[in-house]
Amino acid sequence: MTKYIFVTGGVTSSLGKGIISASLAKLLQSRGYRVTIQKFDPYINIDPGTLNPYEHGECYVTEDGAETDLDLGHYERFLNVPTSQANNITTGRIYQNVINKEREGAYLGKTVQVVPHITDEIKRNMQILGESGNFDIVITELGGTVGDIESLPFIEAVRQLRWELGSSNSLVIHLTLVPFLAAAGELKTKPTQHSVKMLLEYGIQPDILVCRTEHHIPQELRKKIALFCNVNINAVIESIDASTIYDVPLLMLKEQLDRTVLGKLKLPLKNDPDLESWKDFLGHLKNPTSEVVIGLIGKYVELPDAYKSITESFIHAGAKNECKVRVKCIHSESINEANVAEKLRGLHGVLVAPGFGSRGIEGKITAIKYVRENELPFFGICLGMQCAVVEFGRNVLGLKDAQSSEMDENAANPVISMMEEQKKIKNKGGTMRLGAYTCDLRKGSKAAAIYGKSRISERHRHRYEFNNKYLEQFEKAGMIPSGINPENNLVEIIELKNHPFFVGGQFHPELKSTVDNPHPLFVNFVAASLAHAKKK
Repeated sequence: MTKYIFVTGGVTSSLGKGIISASLAKLLQSRGYRVTIQKFDPYINIDPGTLNPYEHGECYVTEDGAETDLDLGHYERFLNVPTSQANNITTGRIYQNVINKEREGAYLGKTVQVVPHITDEIKRNMQILGESGNFDIVITELGGTVGDIESLPFIEAVRQLRWELGSSNSLVIHLTLVPFLAAAGELKTKPTQHSVKMLLEYGIQPDILVCRTEHHIPQELRKKIALFCNVNINAVIESIDASTIYDVPLLMLKEQLDRTVLGKLKLPLKNDPDLESWKDFLGHLKNPTSEVVIGLIGKYVELPDAYKSITESFIHAGAKNECKVRVKCIHSESINEANVAEKLRGLHGVLVAPGFGSRGIEGKITAIKYVRENELPFFGICLGMQCAVVEFGRNVLGLKDAQSSEMDENAANPVISMMEEQKKIKNKGGTMRLGAYTCDLRKGSKAAAIYGKSRISERHRHRYEFNNKYLEQFEKAGMIPSGINPENNLVEIIELKNHPFFVGGQFHPELKSTVDNPHPLFVNFVAASLAHAKKK
Protein backbone atom coordinates (compact mmCIF):
# COMPACT_ATOMS: atom_id res chain seq x y z
CA MET A 1 0.00 0.00 0.00
CA THR A 2 1.29 3.47 -0.88
CA LYS A 3 2.28 5.57 2.12
CA TYR A 4 1.46 9.29 2.32
CA ILE A 5 3.43 12.14 3.89
CA PHE A 6 1.85 15.58 4.29
CA VAL A 7 4.06 18.65 4.75
CA THR A 8 2.47 21.73 6.30
CA GLY A 9 3.95 25.08 7.30
CA GLY A 10 3.39 27.45 10.20
CA VAL A 11 4.38 30.86 11.61
CA THR A 12 5.46 32.35 8.27
CA SER A 13 5.69 31.56 4.59
CA SER A 14 8.95 30.98 2.67
CA LEU A 15 10.38 28.62 5.29
CA GLY A 16 11.26 26.11 2.59
CA LYS A 17 8.56 23.42 2.57
CA GLY A 18 9.43 22.61 -1.02
CA ILE A 19 13.14 22.11 -0.27
CA ILE A 20 12.40 20.00 2.83
CA SER A 21 9.95 17.88 0.80
CA ALA A 22 12.46 17.46 -2.04
CA SER A 23 15.29 16.67 0.40
CA LEU A 24 13.26 14.03 2.24
CA ALA A 25 12.20 12.54 -1.10
CA LYS A 26 15.84 12.41 -2.19
CA LEU A 27 16.84 10.54 0.98
CA LEU A 28 13.99 8.04 0.62
CA GLN A 29 14.82 7.59 -3.07
CA SER A 30 18.48 6.99 -2.20
CA ARG A 31 17.36 4.13 0.05
CA GLY A 32 15.59 2.45 -2.87
CA TYR A 33 12.01 3.74 -2.51
CA ARG A 34 9.93 5.05 -5.43
CA VAL A 35 8.94 8.55 -4.36
CA THR A 36 7.08 11.48 -5.87
CA ILE A 37 6.02 14.88 -4.54
CA GLN A 38 2.90 16.91 -5.24
CA LYS A 39 2.05 20.53 -4.42
CA PHE A 40 -1.40 21.78 -3.42
CA ASP A 41 -1.70 25.55 -3.79
CA PRO A 42 -4.52 27.45 -2.05
CA TYR A 43 -5.00 30.21 -4.63
CA ILE A 44 -8.09 30.26 -6.85
CA ASN A 45 -6.26 30.50 -10.18
CA ILE A 46 -6.69 27.26 -12.14
CA ASP A 47 -2.90 27.12 -12.57
CA PRO A 48 0.05 29.58 -12.39
CA GLY A 49 0.08 29.98 -16.19
CA THR A 50 -1.71 33.33 -16.17
CA LEU A 51 0.05 34.72 -13.09
CA ASN A 52 2.49 37.60 -13.43
CA PRO A 53 6.07 36.43 -12.67
CA TYR A 54 6.29 39.26 -10.13
CA GLU A 55 3.35 37.64 -8.32
CA HIS A 56 4.46 34.04 -8.22
CA GLY A 57 7.90 33.63 -9.75
CA GLU A 58 8.41 31.43 -12.80
CA CYS A 59 5.78 29.11 -14.22
CA TYR A 60 7.26 25.61 -14.41
CA VAL A 61 6.14 23.42 -17.32
CA THR A 62 6.05 19.61 -17.13
CA GLU A 63 6.57 17.01 -19.85
CA ASP A 64 2.80 16.60 -20.32
CA GLY A 65 2.27 20.34 -20.75
CA ALA A 66 1.03 21.35 -17.30
CA GLU A 67 1.76 24.91 -16.18
CA THR A 68 2.70 24.45 -12.54
CA ASP A 69 4.23 25.93 -9.41
CA LEU A 70 7.99 26.56 -9.40
CA ASP A 71 8.41 24.09 -6.51
CA LEU A 72 7.93 21.28 -9.03
CA GLY A 73 11.22 22.41 -10.49
CA HIS A 74 12.90 21.67 -7.17
CA TYR A 75 11.24 18.26 -7.07
CA GLU A 76 12.59 17.35 -10.51
CA ARG A 77 16.05 18.81 -9.92
CA PHE A 78 16.44 16.78 -6.71
CA LEU A 79 14.83 13.51 -7.80
CA ASN A 80 15.69 13.51 -11.51
CA VAL A 81 12.16 12.15 -12.11
CA PRO A 82 9.59 14.01 -14.30
CA THR A 83 6.44 15.42 -12.71
CA SER A 84 3.04 15.79 -14.37
CA GLN A 85 -0.35 17.50 -14.27
CA ALA A 86 -1.23 15.43 -11.19
CA ASN A 87 1.69 16.86 -9.19
CA ASN A 88 0.23 20.36 -8.85
CA ILE A 89 -3.35 21.13 -7.86
CA THR A 90 -4.86 24.51 -6.97
CA THR A 91 -8.02 25.51 -5.14
CA GLY A 92 -9.27 26.83 -8.48
CA ARG A 93 -8.89 23.43 -10.13
CA ILE A 94 -10.62 21.68 -7.21
CA TYR A 95 -13.61 24.02 -7.37
CA GLN A 96 -13.70 23.83 -11.17
CA ASN A 97 -13.88 20.03 -11.01
CA VAL A 98 -16.64 20.10 -8.39
CA ILE A 99 -18.69 22.69 -10.28
CA ASN A 100 -18.34 20.71 -13.52
CA LYS A 101 -19.61 17.58 -11.73
CA GLU A 102 -22.52 19.54 -10.28
CA ARG A 103 -23.44 20.81 -13.75
CA GLU A 104 -23.32 17.23 -15.05
CA GLY A 105 -25.71 16.10 -12.30
CA ALA A 106 -23.12 13.88 -10.61
CA TYR A 107 -24.33 14.89 -7.13
CA LEU A 108 -27.95 13.93 -7.88
CA GLY A 109 -29.36 17.28 -6.86
CA LYS A 110 -27.70 17.42 -3.43
CA THR A 111 -26.55 20.71 -1.93
CA VAL A 112 -22.86 21.04 -2.86
CA GLN A 113 -20.75 22.01 0.15
CA VAL A 114 -17.12 22.41 1.19
CA VAL A 115 -17.57 19.29 3.35
CA PRO A 116 -17.91 16.70 1.94
CA HIS A 117 -17.73 17.65 -1.76
CA ILE A 118 -14.69 19.95 -1.86
CA THR A 119 -12.75 17.87 0.68
CA ASP A 120 -13.62 14.66 -1.18
CA GLU A 121 -12.27 16.15 -4.40
CA ILE A 122 -9.08 17.20 -2.61
CA LYS A 123 -8.66 13.69 -1.18
CA ARG A 124 -9.25 12.15 -4.60
CA ASN A 125 -6.47 14.28 -6.09
CA MET A 126 -4.15 13.53 -3.18
CA GLN A 127 -4.41 9.81 -3.95
CA ILE A 128 -4.22 9.82 -7.77
CA LEU A 129 -0.45 9.35 -7.84
CA GLY A 130 -0.53 6.73 -5.09
CA GLU A 131 -3.24 4.71 -6.84
CA SER A 132 -1.19 4.61 -10.06
CA GLY A 133 0.97 1.88 -8.51
CA ASN A 134 4.14 3.69 -9.59
CA PHE A 135 5.16 4.96 -6.15
CA ASP A 136 5.83 3.58 -2.68
CA ILE A 137 5.59 6.99 -1.02
CA VAL A 138 3.76 10.16 -2.03
CA ILE A 139 4.78 13.43 -0.36
CA THR A 140 2.15 16.17 -0.46
CA GLU A 141 3.21 19.74 0.22
CA LEU A 142 0.41 22.11 1.26
CA GLY A 143 1.00 25.70 0.18
CA GLY A 144 0.55 28.63 2.54
CA THR A 145 0.61 28.44 6.33
CA VAL A 146 -1.68 26.88 8.91
CA GLY A 147 -4.32 29.45 9.85
CA ASP A 148 -4.76 30.87 6.35
CA ILE A 149 -8.47 30.95 5.47
CA GLU A 150 -7.87 29.55 1.98
CA SER A 151 -5.89 26.57 3.36
CA LEU A 152 -8.65 25.27 5.64
CA PRO A 153 -10.27 22.81 3.16
CA PHE A 154 -6.87 21.23 2.50
CA ILE A 155 -6.12 20.84 6.20
CA GLU A 156 -9.55 19.27 6.76
CA ALA A 157 -8.98 16.91 3.81
CA VAL A 158 -5.68 15.80 5.36
CA ARG A 159 -7.43 15.18 8.70
CA GLN A 160 -10.05 13.01 7.02
CA LEU A 161 -7.57 11.16 4.84
CA ARG A 162 -5.31 10.33 7.77
CA TRP A 163 -8.28 8.79 9.57
CA GLU A 164 -9.15 6.75 6.47
CA LEU A 165 -5.59 5.59 5.79
CA GLY A 166 -4.62 4.68 9.33
CA SER A 167 -1.76 5.93 11.49
CA SER A 168 0.95 3.70 9.98
CA ASN A 169 0.12 4.63 6.38
CA SER A 170 0.44 8.39 6.69
CA LEU A 171 2.17 11.08 8.72
CA VAL A 172 2.32 14.86 8.98
CA ILE A 173 5.52 16.88 8.98
CA HIS A 174 5.03 20.43 10.23
CA LEU A 175 7.66 22.99 9.22
CA THR A 176 7.91 25.86 11.64
CA LEU A 177 10.19 28.68 12.77
CA VAL A 178 12.39 28.90 15.85
CA PRO A 179 13.53 32.54 15.70
CA PHE A 180 16.65 33.96 17.37
CA LEU A 181 16.09 37.20 19.29
CA ALA A 182 19.38 39.09 19.17
CA ALA A 183 18.45 41.41 22.07
CA ALA A 184 17.74 38.44 24.33
CA GLY A 185 20.51 36.34 22.81
CA GLU A 186 18.35 33.21 22.65
CA LEU A 187 16.13 31.04 20.46
CA LYS A 188 12.38 31.21 21.10
CA THR A 189 10.04 28.21 20.84
CA LYS A 190 6.73 29.99 21.46
CA PRO A 191 5.95 30.59 17.73
CA THR A 192 6.35 26.85 17.14
CA GLN A 193 4.12 26.00 20.10
CA HIS A 194 1.40 28.34 18.84
CA SER A 195 1.62 26.98 15.32
CA VAL A 196 1.23 23.38 16.52
CA LYS A 197 -1.64 24.46 18.80
CA MET A 198 -3.43 25.92 15.78
CA LEU A 199 -2.89 22.70 13.83
CA LEU A 200 -4.31 20.74 16.78
CA GLU A 201 -7.40 22.96 16.74
CA TYR A 202 -8.01 21.68 13.20
CA GLY A 203 -7.76 18.09 14.39
CA ILE A 204 -4.21 17.26 13.27
CA GLN A 205 -1.39 16.18 15.55
CA PRO A 206 1.92 16.52 13.67
CA ASP A 207 4.22 13.51 13.84
CA ILE A 208 7.44 15.34 13.06
CA LEU A 209 8.47 18.98 13.54
CA VAL A 210 11.10 20.47 11.26
CA CYS A 211 12.38 23.67 12.86
CA ARG A 212 13.91 26.36 10.66
CA THR A 213 16.57 28.23 12.56
CA GLU A 214 19.63 30.45 12.17
CA HIS A 215 21.40 28.81 15.12
CA HIS A 216 21.77 25.23 16.33
CA ILE A 217 18.94 24.12 18.63
CA PRO A 218 20.37 22.72 21.89
CA GLN A 219 19.06 19.44 23.33
CA GLU A 220 17.21 21.18 26.19
CA LEU A 221 15.26 23.28 23.71
CA ARG A 222 14.42 20.20 21.64
CA LYS A 223 13.06 18.55 24.77
CA LYS A 224 10.93 21.61 25.47
CA ILE A 225 9.52 21.64 21.93
CA ALA A 226 8.82 17.89 22.09
CA LEU A 227 7.10 18.19 25.49
CA PHE A 228 4.81 21.09 24.60
CA CYS A 229 4.03 19.93 21.08
CA ASN A 230 3.32 16.28 21.92
CA VAL A 231 6.00 14.69 19.72
CA ASN A 232 8.93 12.37 20.40
CA ILE A 233 12.24 14.15 20.92
CA ASN A 234 13.76 12.35 17.92
CA ALA A 235 10.92 13.86 15.86
CA VAL A 236 12.18 17.41 16.51
CA ILE A 237 14.37 18.04 13.46
CA GLU A 238 16.71 21.01 13.15
CA SER A 239 16.78 22.73 9.75
CA ILE A 240 19.54 25.28 10.01
CA ASP A 241 20.22 27.88 7.32
CA ALA A 242 22.51 26.44 4.63
CA SER A 243 24.82 28.04 2.08
CA THR A 244 22.99 26.24 -0.75
CA ILE A 245 19.71 24.35 -1.02
CA TYR A 246 21.70 21.33 -2.18
CA ASP A 247 23.17 20.99 1.32
CA VAL A 248 19.74 20.31 2.81
CA PRO A 249 19.47 16.56 1.96
CA LEU A 250 22.77 15.91 3.77
CA LEU A 251 21.68 18.06 6.72
CA MET A 252 18.42 16.11 6.94
CA LEU A 253 20.39 12.85 6.71
CA LYS A 254 22.48 13.98 9.66
CA GLU A 255 19.26 14.74 11.56
CA GLN A 256 18.01 11.22 10.62
CA LEU A 257 14.77 12.58 9.16
CA ASP A 258 14.52 9.65 6.73
CA ARG A 259 15.00 7.09 9.52
CA THR A 260 12.33 8.77 11.65
CA VAL A 261 9.88 8.87 8.74
CA LEU A 262 10.42 5.22 7.78
CA GLY A 263 10.06 4.17 11.42
CA LYS A 264 6.71 5.92 11.77
CA LEU A 265 5.47 4.48 8.47
CA LYS A 266 6.66 1.02 9.54
CA LEU A 267 8.84 0.66 6.45
CA PRO A 268 12.25 -1.09 6.40
CA LEU A 269 15.44 0.96 6.05
CA LYS A 270 16.31 -1.24 3.03
CA ASN A 271 19.87 0.01 2.51
CA ASP A 272 22.21 2.87 3.36
CA PRO A 273 21.51 6.05 1.38
CA ASP A 274 23.44 6.15 -1.91
CA LEU A 275 24.38 9.82 -2.17
CA GLU A 276 27.86 9.58 -3.69
CA SER A 277 26.96 11.41 -6.90
CA TRP A 278 25.22 14.10 -4.83
CA LYS A 279 28.33 14.55 -2.68
CA ASP A 280 30.50 14.71 -5.81
CA PHE A 281 28.25 17.46 -7.17
CA LEU A 282 28.55 19.42 -3.91
CA GLY A 283 32.32 18.96 -3.95
CA HIS A 284 32.57 20.50 -7.43
CA LEU A 285 30.06 23.21 -6.51
CA LYS A 286 31.95 24.33 -3.41
CA ASN A 287 35.48 23.95 -4.77
CA PRO A 288 35.53 25.63 -8.17
CA THR A 289 38.83 26.02 -10.00
CA SER A 290 37.70 29.03 -12.04
CA GLU A 291 34.98 31.67 -12.30
CA VAL A 292 32.87 33.25 -15.03
CA VAL A 293 30.46 36.16 -15.00
CA ILE A 294 27.35 35.67 -17.13
CA GLY A 295 24.80 38.38 -17.76
CA LEU A 296 21.14 37.37 -17.49
CA ILE A 297 19.17 39.93 -19.47
CA GLY A 298 15.46 39.94 -18.69
CA LYS A 299 12.62 42.14 -17.60
CA TYR A 300 11.63 40.48 -14.33
CA VAL A 301 15.10 40.62 -12.74
CA GLU A 302 13.82 42.36 -9.58
CA LEU A 303 12.39 39.00 -8.48
CA PRO A 304 15.03 36.22 -8.57
CA ASP A 305 12.36 33.49 -8.56
CA ALA A 306 11.16 34.69 -11.97
CA TYR A 307 14.21 32.94 -13.48
CA LYS A 308 14.65 30.23 -10.85
CA SER A 309 15.20 27.30 -13.22
CA ILE A 310 17.75 29.28 -15.23
CA THR A 311 19.84 30.23 -12.19
CA GLU A 312 19.69 26.64 -10.88
CA SER A 313 20.76 25.35 -14.30
CA PHE A 314 23.82 27.60 -14.08
CA ILE A 315 24.64 26.01 -10.72
CA HIS A 316 24.45 22.52 -12.26
CA ALA A 317 26.48 23.54 -15.32
CA GLY A 318 29.03 25.39 -13.19
CA ALA A 319 29.63 22.33 -11.02
CA LYS A 320 30.03 20.20 -14.15
CA ASN A 321 32.71 22.61 -15.41
CA GLU A 322 34.25 22.93 -11.91
CA CYS A 323 33.57 26.62 -12.32
CA LYS A 324 31.70 29.19 -10.23
CA VAL A 325 29.08 30.97 -12.32
CA ARG A 326 28.32 34.46 -11.09
CA VAL A 327 25.04 35.56 -12.64
CA LYS A 328 24.69 39.29 -13.13
CA CYS A 329 21.06 40.28 -13.68
CA ILE A 330 20.56 43.19 -16.07
CA HIS A 331 17.15 44.76 -16.70
CA SER A 332 16.54 44.86 -20.45
CA GLU A 333 14.75 48.22 -20.15
CA SER A 334 18.01 49.77 -18.92
CA ILE A 335 19.97 48.87 -22.09
CA ASN A 336 20.29 51.16 -25.11
CA GLU A 337 22.75 51.83 -27.93
CA ALA A 338 24.60 54.44 -25.89
CA ASN A 339 25.27 52.31 -22.80
CA VAL A 340 25.28 48.71 -24.04
CA ALA A 341 29.09 48.39 -24.00
CA GLU A 342 29.20 49.67 -20.42
CA LYS A 343 26.29 47.49 -19.30
CA LEU A 344 27.91 44.32 -20.67
CA ARG A 345 31.45 45.20 -19.59
CA GLY A 346 33.20 42.41 -17.71
CA LEU A 347 30.80 39.69 -18.83
CA HIS A 348 32.09 36.41 -20.24
CA GLY A 349 28.72 35.34 -21.67
CA VAL A 350 25.16 36.64 -22.09
CA LEU A 351 21.85 34.79 -21.71
CA VAL A 352 18.74 36.57 -22.95
CA ALA A 353 15.82 35.28 -20.94
CA PRO A 354 12.27 34.29 -21.93
CA GLY A 355 9.25 36.52 -21.37
CA PHE A 356 6.12 37.98 -22.92
CA GLY A 357 5.11 41.37 -24.28
CA SER A 358 6.93 44.32 -25.80
CA ARG A 359 8.38 45.88 -22.65
CA GLY A 360 12.18 45.75 -22.68
CA ILE A 361 12.39 44.09 -26.11
CA GLU A 362 14.57 46.75 -27.74
CA GLY A 363 17.09 46.46 -24.91
CA LYS A 364 17.35 42.71 -25.52
CA ILE A 365 17.83 43.24 -29.26
CA THR A 366 20.51 45.89 -28.65
CA ALA A 367 22.39 43.54 -26.29
CA ILE A 368 22.25 40.69 -28.85
CA LYS A 369 23.67 42.95 -31.57
CA TYR A 370 26.59 43.79 -29.29
CA VAL A 371 27.40 40.17 -28.35
CA ARG A 372 27.09 39.04 -31.98
CA GLU A 373 29.47 41.70 -33.24
CA ASN A 374 31.93 41.29 -30.36
CA GLU A 375 31.93 37.46 -30.38
CA LEU A 376 30.71 37.20 -26.79
CA PRO A 377 29.10 33.78 -26.07
CA PHE A 378 25.32 34.08 -26.40
CA PHE A 379 22.45 31.84 -25.36
CA GLY A 380 18.83 32.80 -26.11
CA ILE A 381 15.83 31.03 -24.61
CA CYS A 382 12.33 31.28 -26.16
CA LEU A 383 11.81 35.07 -26.51
CA GLY A 384 15.61 35.36 -26.30
CA MET A 385 15.93 33.28 -29.47
CA GLN A 386 13.17 35.28 -31.16
CA CYS A 387 14.98 38.54 -30.35
CA ALA A 388 18.15 37.09 -31.90
CA VAL A 389 16.18 36.41 -35.10
CA VAL A 390 14.78 39.95 -35.14
CA GLU A 391 18.23 41.45 -34.56
CA PHE A 392 19.80 39.38 -37.33
CA GLY A 393 16.99 40.32 -39.70
CA ARG A 394 17.45 44.02 -39.02
CA ASN A 395 21.23 44.32 -38.91
CA VAL A 396 22.49 41.52 -41.17
CA LEU A 397 19.71 41.01 -43.72
CA GLY A 398 18.93 44.73 -43.82
CA LEU A 399 15.24 44.29 -42.96
CA LYS A 400 15.15 47.44 -40.83
CA ASP A 401 11.50 46.91 -39.89
CA ALA A 402 11.96 43.22 -38.94
CA GLN A 403 9.84 42.48 -35.88
CA SER A 404 7.82 39.86 -34.06
CA SER A 405 4.08 40.04 -34.69
CA GLU A 406 3.68 39.72 -30.90
CA MET A 407 5.09 43.25 -30.65
CA ASP A 408 3.53 44.64 -33.84
CA GLU A 409 0.58 42.85 -35.45
CA ASN A 410 1.07 44.89 -38.62
CA ALA A 411 4.83 44.45 -38.95
CA ALA A 412 6.06 44.72 -42.55
CA ASN A 413 8.60 41.94 -41.96
CA PRO A 414 7.25 39.62 -39.24
CA VAL A 415 10.29 37.33 -39.01
CA ILE A 416 8.62 35.93 -35.87
CA SER A 417 4.89 35.25 -36.25
CA MET A 418 2.05 33.63 -34.37
CA MET A 419 1.72 29.87 -34.86
CA GLU A 420 -1.15 29.05 -37.21
CA GLU A 421 -2.99 26.88 -34.65
CA GLN A 422 -2.81 29.73 -32.09
CA LYS A 423 -4.61 32.33 -34.19
CA LYS A 424 -8.14 31.21 -33.30
CA ILE A 425 -7.48 30.79 -29.59
CA LYS A 426 -9.01 33.45 -27.31
CA ASN A 427 -8.52 32.07 -23.78
CA LYS A 428 -5.11 32.68 -22.19
CA GLY A 429 -4.83 29.89 -19.61
CA GLY A 430 -3.25 26.61 -20.69
CA THR A 431 -3.62 27.31 -24.42
CA MET A 432 -0.01 27.87 -25.51
CA ARG A 433 2.17 25.25 -27.18
CA LEU A 434 3.04 23.44 -23.96
CA GLY A 435 5.07 20.42 -22.93
CA ALA A 436 7.59 18.12 -24.62
CA TYR A 437 8.07 18.05 -28.40
CA THR A 438 10.72 16.30 -30.50
CA CYS A 439 13.38 18.10 -32.50
CA ASP A 440 15.72 16.78 -35.21
CA LEU A 441 19.26 18.19 -35.15
CA ARG A 442 21.21 19.01 -38.30
CA LYS A 443 24.22 16.80 -38.84
CA GLY A 444 27.48 18.67 -38.27
CA SER A 445 25.83 21.53 -36.38
CA LYS A 446 26.94 22.88 -33.02
CA ALA A 447 23.61 21.71 -31.56
CA ALA A 448 24.21 18.13 -32.70
CA ALA A 449 27.72 18.19 -31.23
CA ILE A 450 26.40 19.56 -27.92
CA TYR A 451 23.65 16.94 -27.54
CA GLY A 452 25.63 14.09 -29.08
CA LYS A 453 22.50 12.76 -30.80
CA SER A 454 20.31 13.49 -33.81
CA ARG A 455 16.88 13.69 -32.12
CA ILE A 456 16.00 15.37 -28.82
CA SER A 457 12.90 16.24 -26.80
CA GLU A 458 12.47 19.58 -25.03
CA ARG A 459 9.69 21.44 -23.22
CA HIS A 460 7.91 24.43 -24.72
CA ARG A 461 5.76 27.37 -23.68
CA HIS A 462 5.05 29.81 -26.49
CA ARG A 463 2.60 31.07 -29.12
CA TYR A 464 5.02 32.60 -31.65
CA GLU A 465 7.57 30.96 -33.94
CA PHE A 466 10.23 31.60 -36.56
CA ASN A 467 8.49 32.64 -39.78
CA ASN A 468 9.64 30.04 -42.33
CA LYS A 469 8.97 32.46 -45.19
CA TYR A 470 12.30 34.06 -44.28
CA LEU A 471 14.17 30.81 -43.64
CA GLU A 472 16.15 30.74 -46.90
CA GLN A 473 17.29 34.36 -46.47
CA PHE A 474 18.51 33.75 -42.93
CA GLU A 475 20.35 30.56 -43.83
CA LYS A 476 22.15 32.16 -46.76
CA ALA A 477 23.34 34.96 -44.47
CA GLY A 478 24.75 32.53 -41.90
CA MET A 479 21.99 31.88 -39.34
CA ILE A 480 21.56 28.11 -39.34
CA PRO A 481 18.25 26.41 -38.38
CA SER A 482 20.03 23.52 -36.66
CA GLY A 483 16.98 22.10 -34.88
CA ILE A 484 13.66 21.42 -36.64
CA ASN A 485 10.43 19.88 -35.35
CA PRO A 486 9.79 16.87 -37.64
CA GLU A 487 5.99 17.26 -37.59
CA ASN A 488 5.49 20.92 -38.52
CA ASN A 489 8.97 22.14 -39.57
CA LEU A 490 9.06 24.63 -36.70
CA VAL A 491 12.56 26.04 -36.22
CA GLU A 492 13.52 25.00 -32.68
CA ILE A 493 17.21 25.97 -32.63
CA ILE A 494 19.20 28.65 -34.42
CA GLU A 495 22.97 29.15 -34.39
CA LEU A 496 25.54 31.29 -36.18
CA LYS A 497 28.27 29.80 -38.34
CA ASN A 498 31.19 32.09 -37.57
CA HIS A 499 30.78 32.74 -33.85
CA PRO A 500 32.37 31.05 -30.80
CA PHE A 501 28.94 30.29 -29.27
CA PHE A 502 25.71 31.82 -30.54
CA VAL A 503 22.76 29.50 -29.92
CA GLY A 504 19.05 30.16 -29.43
CA GLY A 505 16.33 27.67 -28.52
CA GLN A 506 12.58 28.12 -28.92
CA PHE A 507 12.15 25.69 -26.02
CA HIS A 508 13.06 25.93 -22.32
CA PRO A 509 16.14 23.77 -21.62
CA GLU A 510 16.30 25.06 -18.03
CA LEU A 511 13.23 22.95 -17.23
CA LYS A 512 15.15 19.71 -17.78
CA SER A 513 18.42 20.45 -15.99
CA THR A 514 18.94 18.41 -12.79
CA VAL A 515 21.76 17.73 -10.34
CA ASP A 516 22.34 14.28 -11.88
CA ASN A 517 21.89 15.47 -15.49
CA PRO A 518 22.95 19.10 -16.07
CA HIS A 519 21.52 20.30 -19.36
CA PRO A 520 24.11 20.05 -22.17
CA LEU A 521 23.24 23.48 -23.60
CA PHE A 522 23.97 25.15 -20.25
CA VAL A 523 27.10 23.02 -19.72
CA ASN A 524 28.49 24.00 -23.14
CA PHE A 525 27.47 27.65 -22.80
CA VAL A 526 29.32 27.89 -19.48
CA ALA A 527 32.32 26.12 -21.06
CA ALA A 528 32.31 28.63 -23.94
CA SER A 529 32.06 31.53 -21.47
CA LEU A 530 34.97 30.07 -19.52
CA ALA A 531 37.03 29.82 -22.73
CA HIS A 532 36.18 33.45 -23.50
CA ALA A 533 37.25 34.49 -19.99
CA LYS A 534 40.59 32.71 -20.36
CA LYS A 535 41.10 34.23 -23.81
CA LYS A 536 40.55 37.71 -22.42
